[in-house]
Amino acid sequence: MPRFFNPPTVWKPFGAFSMGAVQGDGRIVHLKGQVPLGLDGQVVGRGDMQIQTRKVLENIRDVLAHVGGEMKDVISLTHYVTDIRAFMTTGPIRKEFFAEPHPTTTTVEVARLYHRDVVVEITAVAEVPRERFKEPA
Repeated sequence: MPRFFNPPTVWKPFGAFSMGAVQGDGRIVHLKGQVPLGLDGQVVGRGDMQIQTRKVLENIRDVLAHVGGEMKDVISLTHYVTDIRAFMTTGPIRKEFFAEPHPTTTTVEVARLYHRDVVVEITAVAEVPRERFKEPA
């Protein structure tokens, strides 16, 4: 049975969702789609794709760290963006978080995300090695 968790190092869920789920023997971790919210739950970088992409990747990093994971453990990402052209400028930011081999990636342009000032949401799946994995609190 999956175990769900919400680390105190990222914004508190405001709806019917968890920040992450651990599957199986505790190695496969599914992350809720992250949006550019600070710990206070407020949108960071309103409408700015680069600032928001950085914040979203920081949130992913922090959720993974809660269970002993690192960005190199990410297997796949799905990006939801409101402007594909603006997203294409974020490659250098992504390279700050991911080294080769890069995770598999799907990017989808959408009309709108949950808040009018949010322009990017990213979900991730990671495999955290057993020797580093920490049970979520």
